[in-house]
Amino acid sequence: MTTFRNADQFRDAQFIDVDMTGAQFRETDLTGTRMRGVILVNADIDGYIRDLVINGVDVVPLVEAELDRRHPERTKLRPTTPQAAREAWDVVESLWAATVERARRLNEADLHRSVDDEWSFAETLRHLVMVTDAWLSRAVLAESRPFHPIGLPASFLTNGAEFGIDADAEPSFDEVLAVRADRMARVRAFVDSATQDDLDRTRDGGAGAGWPPAASRSATACLHVILNEEWTHHQFAVRDLAIIEGES
Repeated sequence: MTTFRNADQFRDAQFIDVDMTGAQFRETDLTGTRMRGVILVNADIDGYIRDLVINGVDVVPLVEAELDRRHPERTKLRPTTPQAAREAWDVVESLWAATVERARRLNEADLHRSVDDEWSFAETLRHLVMVTDAWLSRAVLAESRPFHPIGLPASFLTNGAEFGIDADAEPSFDEVLAVRADRMARVRAFVDSATQDDLDRTRDGGAGAGWPPAASRSATACLHVILNEEWTHHQFAVRDLAIIEGES
C-alpha cells in the first residue's frame, strides 16, 4: 500500500475516474471536499464531522441523535452550569473506572498493543493526559509549563519536544495510570470548585509553544473539548479491548 504522510500535494486536487477501493485516511483534513457520482459501500468513518450532506440531506444531526439514543450519557457531556459540569465528570470517571479495571486483566504487552494501527490502551490514556494539560492546565489555568513528558499529542501536531513532551517516552502502564489519575483529579478539583463566572469568563491561556494556540475561550468551551475527547477515546478503547480480549 502506498503511504502519503504529512503531505499537502492533494490540496484542491481533483480525482476523476480514480479507484480508491480499500484506501485508508487517518488524521486527514477533508474540509470542503465535494464528491459527485461516487460509490461508497462498506465505508467506516470516525472523526469530527459537521455539515455533511449526503444526497441533499445533512446527516450529522441524524448521527448525533442516534449516538445520544445509543449512549444516553452523552447528553450529560455538554454542561453549561457548575452542577452540570460536576455531573459530566462523574460520567467520565464512571466510564473509565470500569474500563481500566477491565484492562488490568490484560498483560503488560497487550496494554501497549496497537489494534489496526490505532493507539494502544496505554497510548490512549497518555493522549488524554495531553488533552487535560492542553485544555485545562494551558487554556484555562494558563500554567507556564502545563505538559507532562509522557503526554501523547495527536499526529497532526509536532512531537511536542519544544513544549516538554518526550517523544521517545515508553512508560509502564502503572506509570501511565499514575499520571492519568493526577490529571483526572485536576479536572475534578476544577469542576468541584468552579462557579458560573469561572465557567463563563473568557481566558487568554495559551502563550508560548504548545497546544491549543493562544485564543480567547471560556472554560465551558474548553471543558466541552475535554469531555468530547474523553468520551470518544473511551469508545475507541472499548472497541479495541474487545478485539484483544477475543484474540486472547
